[in-house]
Amino acid sequence: MSLKNYSCHYQPTTPEDFVASLSFDQRLAPYDLEASVAHVEMLGRQKIIPKKDCHRLLGGLKKLLADVSKGRRFSQAEDIHYAIEHAMFHLLGPVAGRLHTARSRNDQVITAFRLYLRHHIDGLQKRLSRLIQAFIGQAEKNKHAIMPGYTHLQPGQPVLAAHHVLAYAWMFLRDKERLSDVRQRVNVLPLGAAALAGTTFPIDRLSVAKKLGFSGVVENSIDAVSDRDFLVEFVSAASLVMTHLSRISEELIVWSNPCFGFVTLANDFVTGSSIMPQKKNPDMAELIRGKTGRVIGDLTALLTLIKAQPLAYNRDFQEDKPPVFNTMDIVESCLDIAIPMIDTLVFHPEKTRESCRLGYLLATDVADALVRKGLPFRQAHGAVAKVVKYAQAKNLSLEDIPLPVWRSSSTLFGPWVHDVLSLDKAVSARSSRGGTAPVEVRQQVNRLNHSLKRFDI
Repeated sequence: MSLKNYSCHYQPTTPEDFVASLSFDQRLAPYDLEASVAHVEMLGRQKIIPKKDCHRLLGGLKKLLADVSKGRRFSQAEDIHYAIEHAMFHLLGPVAGRLHTARSRNDQVITAFRLYLRHHIDGLQKRLSRLIQAFIGQAEKNKHAIMPGYTHLQPGQPVLAAHHVLAYAWMFLRDKERLSDVRQRVNVLPLGAAALAGTTFPIDRLSVAKKLGFSGVVENSIDAVSDRDFLVEFVSAASLVMTHLSRISEELIVWSNPCFGFVTLANDFVTGSSIMPQKKNPDMAELIRGKTGRVIGDLTALLTLIKAQPLAYNRDFQEDKPPVFNTMDIVESCLDIAIPMIDTLVFHPEKTRESCRLGYLLATDVADALVRKGLPFRQAHGAVAKVVKYAQAKNLSLEDIPLPVWRSSSTLFGPWVHDVLSLDKAVSARSSRGGTAPVEVRQQVNRLNHSLKRFDI
C-alpha cells in the first residue's frame, strides 16, 4: 500500500487534556498518600477534625496505599492528587472532604515531590556505593598492570591501571557527597504553608515533619510553595553523575577498540552488527554517553522554567516534574548498567604494557634523574627532549639509544640511564601521596573504603 493512502486524522487538544498531568505524576501516588496520613493524624491530634472522621480518613488512605503497593493506577482525573481525592470520596463519601482541611494543592504537591526525591536520592546513593566498589574491585584485580597515562589523549607517563580506575571511584564519591548535600535541602517540610500564606487552623507542622522523617520545616510559607531550587540542585548533581559515567564510557569505547585492546567488555554489554559478523559494538557504553545529553537538557529546562517566576505558585510549576522524572529514570538505569559493566570488565595487562612502548613515556624519569645529578630541571628537560627528537627521527625507542647520543645532549649521562628506563621502577618511584606507586594505590583503596563506610553508616 502506498503511503499516500494513509491519512492523518487531526484531533484538537482540549483544555482539559492540556492541563492534565496524571500521565506523568502518577508516580507520586504513594508519597501523596504518605503525606496525607501524617496530615490527617495531625488534624486529629489538634482537634481540627473529629476523631471519628480522622479514623475513617486514615482507613481510606491506608486502603489506597495498599492498593498502590499492589500496582493500582488512577485514571479520569486532572492529576494524581485529584485522583486520590476522588478515590477517597468513592470509598468514604462526604467525610473525604475533610482531608483537604488546612492544606492547599500547592503545599500538597511539593511535599509529595520532596518525599519522592528523597526516597530516590537514597536509591542513587546505594547504586553509587556499588559502582565505587566495582572500581575498587577492578583496582585490586589489576594492581600490577601498567598502562599509559594520557594528557591530551597523547601518551604521557606510565601509571598503574588500578590508579586510573580509582580516579573514577573518587569522582563518584564526590557525586555521593553532592547528593548528600542536596538531600539536606530536599528534606524540609513545606506542608502547612497552604496556598502561600499559611493557615488559620492551629496546625502542628513540626509533628508532621517528624512523622515524615523531615529534618525541619520550610520557614517561609511563600518560599515553601515556590521553591524549586532543590530540583535544580538535584538535576545538576545528576548531570555530573552522568558526565562521569559518560567519561568512563568514552574510555571503555576507546580501550575496547582492537587498536588499543586494553579491555574486553562482557557479552551482556556489547552487540553485534546487522551486516558485519565480526563486530562487538560497545552499545551500552555508547547509550550511556548519549543519554547524558538528555539529563543536561533537563537541567537547562528546569533553569529556564523558574528563571522568571514571580512569587508564589504558578501553574508553570507543573512542568517541573517531567525533567526530574526523566533525569531520575535515566540516572538509575545507567547506574544499573554501569555497575555490572565495570564489575565484569577484563583488562589485558600485556596489551596495556606493550602500549607503554609508544610515546617515550619514560622521558620525564630521565629528566628527573638528571636533576638528581645536579642539573636544573629546565636544562634537563631540554637535554632529554633533544634525545627524544633523535629517537623519533631514527624510529628508535629510548632503550635503543646508544650512550654517546645521550652524552651529546649532556655530559652528566652515563650507563645509569639504562637503569632508569624501567616501567616498573618509574611507577614505583611516584610514591607521593595520591601517586601511582603500588604502595600509594593501596592507601587510596583504604581511604576509599573508609569514606564509603562513613557514608553508608
